[in-house]
Amino acid sequence: MSKPESYEDIPGTIVFDSQQAARGYHLNQFCISLRQQKNRDKFAADPQTYIDQFPMTKEQRQAALDQEWTLLLELGGNIYYTSKLAAFHGINFQELAGLMTGMGSDAYRAMMVAGGRSIEGNRSKFEWEDN
Repeated sequence: MSKPESYEDIPGTIVFDSQQAARGYHLNQFCISLRQQKNRDKFAADPQTYIDQFPMTKEQRQAALDQEWTLLLELGGNIYYTSKLAAFHGINFQELAGLMTGMGSDAYRAMMVAGGRSIEGNRSKFEWEDN
């Protein structure tokens, strides 16, 4: 196991680095394939058969089928690629962010318009009292 990166201490953040890219390569290939209509049609017709074409882990495959958005990122998904899967399901990027934060779309938008998440208590998990 490699030494943890300093950015692994940022609360609520999954950094897409080279290790995540390698881990999620096939998952991201599946997601990006959905930008083509012919692939969306195949996935809609038979999700299991379509997704089985991609050599993902069982956990990645199930997270994609179950629309577990945050878990997909934890398993190596790139937010821009996984947003293609969300779009397939009729979820736009703002709605996706709202789902992933647990805030909902409107509250997420309001937070972003107001300048984003406060840095207070969010710079490092070390800042948390119960850490």
